[in-house]
Amino acid sequence: MNHSTYSRLHIEHEQGVATVTLDNPPVNVLDVALMHDLRRFLTATRDDPQTRVIVFQSADPEFFIAHVDMTLIDEPHAFDEIAKDAPDGLNPFQALGEMIRAQPQVTIVKLEGLARGGGAEFVAAADMTFAAIGRAGLAQCEALMGIIPGGGATQYLSQRMTRGRALEVILGADLVDAQTAERYGWVNRALPADELEAFVRRIAHNIAALPPGVIAAAKKAIPPTDLRSGLHREHEAWADLFALAAAEKLIRGGLQAGAQTKAGERNLERLLRDLDAQAD
Repeated sequence: MNHSTYSRLHIEHEQGVATVTLDNPPVNVLDVALMHDLRRFLTATRDDPQTRVIVFQSADPEFFIAHVDMTLIDEPHAFDEIAKDAPDGLNPFQALGEMIRAQPQVTIVKLEGLARGGGAEFVAAADMTFAAIGRAGLAQCEALMGIIPGGGATQYLSQRMTRGRALEVILGADLVDAQTAERYGWVNRALPADELEAFVRRIAHNIAALPPGVIAAAKKAIPPTDLRSGLHREHEAWADLFALAAAEKLIRGGLQAGAQTKAGERNLERLLRDLDAQAD
């Protein structure tokens, strides 16, 4: 398999484990280029018998995937080509999450830093996530931009935690630390940061070394829940809000205030709340 054609991914193979390093500086926004590479990789790997586990990590430990590229507000048709391949009724961000959930390999996220919006949805779509205490954080902060999550979070979080906690995450729009995320069921485990690498490596290689057929049998016996109707509802609700002038104003304001820069992304929730306060 030729990995040299990926512009935003670095891929290494070792004993049945593919380690995929996301590299889309400065903060790994989920833009067209990164989305394209992820879709191509998942498709190319799907039927590869030599790859049994996929570990996703970031080249920049501070940011896993910041969120969907907010400049989409100026380029509404940027994802049109990708959208052509999305199942009926799903937008391209939801389709990516569903690709991850349907992947025959075991998918693991090594979460060292921050993942918000589409990045947090990527985490929720993976089979397993292990997060660094004191460094990792997750947020669905779309509400601060006048919208709701549109890449699967309303459905994925409802599968992982109680309805009340899912609503807290979405409407509270706060950054959730690794230990709280573990308690809520958003991630499998919160681990000391200096133990994360070794733990993920060990579990990935242990799973990859299982006898033939075991991974496939486990994933057949524990399939992902069919969420299509809920995803359709989510997309409709998201699209209705995204079309409003209020959302456009907040998203543009966020970009002008420093979103998608390292400084702005370190406390994105405060940056966006300050915009809301100014609007009042």
